[in-house]
Amino acid sequence: MGCSGGIGAGTRTSAMLIDDDVLLDAGTGVGDLQLDELSRIRHVFLTHSHLDHIAGLPLFLDSVFESRDGEQITVYGRRETLEAVQKHLFNWVIWPDFSVLPTEDDPVLRYRVCNPGDTVRIGAREFTAVDVAHSVPAQGYTINDAGKGFAVSGDTGTNRTLWPILNSLPELRALVIEVSFPNAQEHLARESGHYTPITMAEDIAQLRHTPDIWLTAMKPGEEEVILHQVKEALPLRRVEMLSRGAVLDI
Repeated sequence: MGCSGGIGAGTRTSAMLIDDDVLLDAGTGVGDLQLDELSRIRHVFLTHSHLDHIAGLPLFLDSVFESRDGEQITVYGRRETLEAVQKHLFNWVIWPDFSVLPTEDDPVLRYRVCNPGDTVRIGAREFTAVDVAHSVPAQGYTINDAGKGFAVSGDTGTNRTLWPILNSLPELRALVIEVSFPNAQEHLARESGHYTPITMAEDIAQLRHTPDIWLTAMKPGEEEVILHQVKEALPLRRVEMLSRGAVLDI
């Protein structure tokens, strides 16, 4: 629903709906869902605390406040991420604290720490957190269902943690990976903890699987340049650019 590093005509920030009950990140893309679709969501996995990945979370919870049928919405993330969300977002100044509303015994929101290496099982699906390298504590996720898997990097730059985990998977059908800046902005990318096409290609050379590769989190206006540079750097890989409304069938 959102795969851009910013907003502008037709763009939304990071949000992915998995089946009909799980969100992976909750950026502005959440707002494209209908109310009945929002009401079916029960789990939200956050990659990190930056605004483009959490901006839709408070308004989503407000929208489903009356339609959740007494069920809670569980938000998962690194301990540092959840602490940041509690301190800086649901703090009664920016937004009400939904972890105690409507009552402390029956809140809309509950938090569950999911640190790198932890696995959360929801039905037949397994969500495993993987440490990545960003400007704040961050993680990606692998999602496995009956042996069919895909992975989402979240925001990251060059790292040594994601690739061994991906290589250990029995199968990897798709990889959603961020490439936020073009090669000409490599200094800015490194300083802010993001990939460029060159640095992403250097890391992905370690990957033994051959998944479909979907690019995300590109800065508005740089999408075509970044896609061209990635395809030049990875001529033997299947690479496409995510777009708002894209559906991946794993």
